[in-house]
Amino acid sequence: MKLEIKEKEGILTGVLCGRLDTAAAQQFEKDMQPLMGQANKPIVLDCTQLDFISSSGLRLFLALRKQTLAKGGSVTIKGVNPEIKQVFTITGFFSLFNFE
Repeated sequence: MKLEIKEKEGILTGVLCGRLDTAAAQQFEKDMQPLMGQANKPIVLDCTQLDFISSSGLRLFLALRKQTLAKGGSVTIKGVNPEIKQVFTITGFFSLFNFE
């Protein structure tokens, strides 16, 4: 699992690549700290290259959402494949995020 964070015109974009499974979740949590620290800004999670997300990964997405709600930012998820979209739908998380 790899996370690359970019900033352009005040929007933070986290580009996720690989599998966000239980084994990768601990490192991802550390890697996403810059996003958590700037949760007052719009954040886009680009999941175009994300192959899989586990419940541990979903928990981290929710933690980021909670931070942005508290600080006045927002989270948008873009580029999810059909399998990942189905995970968000089945868990009821689809309605919690903005999707592009």
